[in-house]
Amino acid sequence: MNNQIYPCLWFDGEAKAAADFYCSIFGNASIIIDTPMVVHFEIEGKKIMGLNGGPVFKKNPSISLFVTCAMNDEIENLYGKLMDGGMAMMALDTYPWAEKYAWVTDKFGMTWQLMVGPLPPHGQKINTSFLFVGQQYGKAKQAIEHYASIFPNSQVHHLELYKDGEPQPAGNLKFGHFTLNGETFSAMDGLGDHKFAFDEGVSITVECSTQEEIDNYWNKLIADGGEESMCGWLKDKFGVSWQIVPAVIGQLMSDPERAGRVMQVVMKMKKLDMQAMLDA
Repeated sequence: MNNQIYPCLWFDGEAKAAADFYCSIFGNASIIIDTPMVVHFEIEGKKIMGLNGGPVFKKNPSISLFVTCAMNDEIENLYGKLMDGGMAMMALDTYPWAEKYAWVTDKFGMTWQLMVGPLPPHGQKINTSFLFVGQQYGKAKQAIEHYASIFPNSQVHHLELYKDGEPQPAGNLKFGHFTLNGETFSAMDGLGDHKFAFDEGVSITVECSTQEEIDNYWNKLIADGGEESMCGWLKDKFGVSWQIVPAVIGQLMSDPERAGRVMQVVMKMKKLDMQAMLDA
């Protein structure tokens, strides 16, 4: 199995504008698929999907994109561009964990963490980062280990835990890096009275090559308290939203002669039936 795992950002009609914006400020960038409903693009080798899903959900800081910058000039440039119409959650400054760091929400509502530092051997320049707050507070380490047990070619690279006398309870996750089938993620526990939680505003898409893979990931991710949703969406026991889809879905939805028929079939499904989609 060699699945592509990447974030999906929910937009209210602005997916293409956002993709154009991100491709203009990052290097090694291109738009791969451009349809009225979905836009797939890559920035710095990171695949991302933009979904025009309407006003139902909004992105929030529970899942952000973490960018490792090589130099001060790079972080200052990105910070300035992301702050154009955006807002700072943590202004660009020196912090105990980094010479230069910032956490910003851009004009499209997506949150970004920027930090100057070396890229670890297993790392990618941009990774998807989870913040466990509210009812999920204190579960970051458990979630990492759970996800790593589900996906092949996965590894927990670094877990920095709080110790006695530090701001959070001992054993909570200060910061962790891990890979799921070769895709880099990070996670941390977030102390405080946050007004947000994991939801469909940012989800994780898993492309599968067979129905067996779809069934496997679907069943494991909804186990122990997860929830099925429609059109290949589910929530795991930590509240994180996932889309488990066949890898051919982009090709099917980009074909003007088939897209409408495929969508009619998909709208009737919870877990996706790949053969039914192909037959449509």
